Amino acid sequence: MEETTKSLSLTSSFIADFFIIAGLLVFAPLLKNQMITGPLVNFLLFISPIFLGRGIALSFCIFPSIISLASGLLPAVLAPVIPFIILSNAILVLTFDFLRKKNLFLAVFASSLFKFLFLFSTSSWVLNFFKEPVSKQVAMMMGYPQFFTALAGGLLAIGFLKIIKK
Repeated sequence: MEETTKSLSLTSSFIADFFIIAGLLVFAPLLKNQMITGPLVNFLLFISPIFLGRGIALSFCIFPSIISLASGLLPAVLAPVIPFIILSNAILVLTFDFLRKKNLFLAVFASSLFKFLFLFSTSSWVLNFFKEPVSKQVAMMMGYPQFFTALAGGLLAIGFLKIIKK
């Protein structure tokens, strides 16, 4: 009887973690402030593979971009950049998940750097096709702030993980 209760508890915890992380990933872009949204989204992407596994964490990479576009944080003219944002989030999740057991700080730094490098280079390439003035402003959004918001989210994740000792 105790074994059944324990596995049910783990299932309930997993379901709760899933809905909390998914809900926050949907809510975060509605804040419409990259310096708040970015670290929060990246924090959630960093902890997702630990709490929910790599597969679910990768599926979560889609939410922030779609909600950012729908909420106006990302201008509609930049919809072609969304697949690259999703891929950059996947790079962050995969790199972090691969390196996290070796060294959390290295995992956060490397995944933040790889996300930034991929997103900056691909979005710069895509934005070259646009003649609108907004593309230069958004190119800046896809530049260095992406590295710093990913790094901030990663450092928050490290602090959170140390507090809960998972």
